[in-house]
This record gives sequence, C-alpha cells and structure tokens, in this order.
Amino acid sequence: MTTARPVSVALLYPGDRAARNRSDPAESRFAPLFTAFAAAGVAAEPAVYHDDFADEVAAQLRGVDAVLVWCNPVEAGRRRDRLDEVLREIAQAGVFVSAHPDTILRLGTKDVLVETRDLPFGSDAVRVDGLDELAAFLPDRLRHGARVLKQYRGHSGLGVWRVERIEDSPLLNVRHAQRGSGEERIDLPALLQRMAPYFEPTEGGHMIDQAWQPRLVDGMVRAYLVEDRVTGFGHQAINALYPARTGEAAPMPGPRLYHGVDPPQFQALKRLLETQWIAQLQQRLGLTRAQLPMLWDCDFILGEPTADQPERFVLCEINVSSVSPFPPSSIEPLVAAAKARLVLRTD
Repeated sequence: MTTARPVSVALLYPGDRAARNRSDPAESRFAPLFTAFAAAGVAAEPAVYHDDFADEVAAQLRGVDAVLVWCNPVEAGRRRDRLDEVLREIAQAGVFVSAHPDTILRLGTKDVLVETRDLPFGSDAVRVDGLDELAAFLPDRLRHGARVLKQYRGHSGLGVWRVERIEDSPLLNVRHAQRGSGEERIDLPALLQRMAPYFEPTEGGHMIDQAWQPRLVDGMVRAYLVEDRVTGFGHQAINALYPARTGEAAPMPGPRLYHGVDPPQFQALKRLLETQWIAQLQQRLGLTRAQLPMLWDCDFILGEPTADQPERFVLCEINVSSVSPFPPSSIEPLVAAAKARLVLRTD
C-alpha cells in the first residue's frame, strides 16, 4: 500500500543569495502562512527569488504542485520580466501559478480603471497614449477639477500624481503619491517633463488619467479577496494624496488598520463585491473564476453619492502582484482555497 504524497506549494518572494541559502520560513514575513499550510497538511517551502539565480528557482518550482507569488512590478530597481518568463514556463509544465502573469496584466494594472469606468464602481478615467496627447487634453480636463495621473504599472504610490489647476495662474499644484513627497507649483511644460519617463515603451507607453475623488479625505478602504470571496479589510484614514490645509504641509500617510470580514461599516462593500462587482469585473476582463488570483485586493475611495447609489465606492486600483501585508483573517481562506485547488489538480 502506497501513501499519497502531500500536495506541495512554494511561496515565492524576493531576496538575495544569503536569504535563499537560509530559506528559513520563520524569518520571512509569511511565517504565519507557512505554519497554516503545515497545519493543513500542505508541504510549503520558501522560494526566495532574484534574477541572478532565476534558473535555480525555476528548477525548484518544477518540483512543486503550486507557487504563490509575492513580487512587485519593480523590486529594488529590477523589473519582473525574467520572473514572469519563469512563471509562464512552469505554468505550461503543469504547475499552478498564482497570480499568473497573464492575469496580472488583465487585472493588476491601472488599465483596469479605463476598462471598468462605466461599471457601478467606475469613474471618469481615460488612457493617455503620449505626451502630445497629455498636453492637448489635460488643461481642459483640469478646468472641471483635479486629476490623478497614474503610470501603467507600479506600487507604493510610485508614478501616481495629483494635478490641480491654480485659478488665474499658469502654474499647477502637483504632488507625487510616493511617501515623503510634498506639493509643488510647476507649469505644464515642467509637468510634461516629469511625466515623460512613464511613456517610454519599457514602462508601458501610456498613463491613466482619473478624476480626483474629493472624498479621499474620508479615507481609503482596501478589500482583501481570496478568489471571489472577501476575507478582510484595511482602512487608511490619511493616505498618500491626502490634501493639505491652506498654508500647511500635507500630513504624512497614517497606518492601515486591518480588520476581518465582520465590521458593520464594510458590509455594504462586501455584499456588493460578492454578489455583483466581482462577477461584473470577471465578465468585463474575460476572466474565469479559475483565473482569479488566490489573494488580491481592491482599493476604494468613497465617491460622490448619486440617486442610485447613496453610498458610492470608487475603484482606485487593484493589487495582485504582491499583496502583503494582509489581515490574519485571510490566512485560513487562502490556505483552504489553495489546498482545494491543488487536490483537484492532483486527483
């Protein structure tokens, strides 16, 4: 009589050679997740990744049933192009990959704001395909209110800029969402010079221009999901583009406070996501349930109420590449969903 081997999963996250040589789950930020997988009978192992030893990591991943990936689009100055090649190759070899690079390109870039602008959680968002186009159309859009320019793919506020017209002045109020950035007054040519790198082909060749949401002062809500179920929330009262009071510097971003699925203030959003919005998002982007990431999140800002939506949530971005940290309430559903997916694949 033979005993079936346990299903196995690698948790991939960036690190250097020393971290890979140690490969110690206890020292990683995913230590509770490793523990939860072990308790569920799933053999989980670290897969510390760097481009310098990509082939070595690829060989490791061919020996597991699944890999769950945490790696930003740009990590320590490096893009994840080589990693995406590795992940596509092992997925073709039969290893389950989450999130698959193709899913990230559909779901986890700022293009999703344009794709969904007419859905209930959408807003006025347009794609800008070059500096000439930005110069031609941004001034008119600014006459109707502030705008937020977003690079195609990024994280941590990088490449996200709030731009506002100053009445009776050729200057603009401009602020980068990167932590520590202050508000500046510059003219349109200077703004275009700042935006030029985001239109390079290596950076996606375009930007997204989204209408500013005045209710950002009420905070940002992040809904964490495992596949198509909400598993927790994060709330950040003061965030990167929180406006400054007149004559004062903008406040530094505050902490994100994590919650489970039960707080009453988030129940309307949870219900909308699970009963309508995720299905609408899948249909619009052409994603099946099986293509949804094991773990992902959606950032929402409160929008201006309408007759149909007295409490309105506006999508700000979707994070897929590296959702961390996440509330403890997401761990058990993530382990259960991954194990169920693996059991189906290995039966």
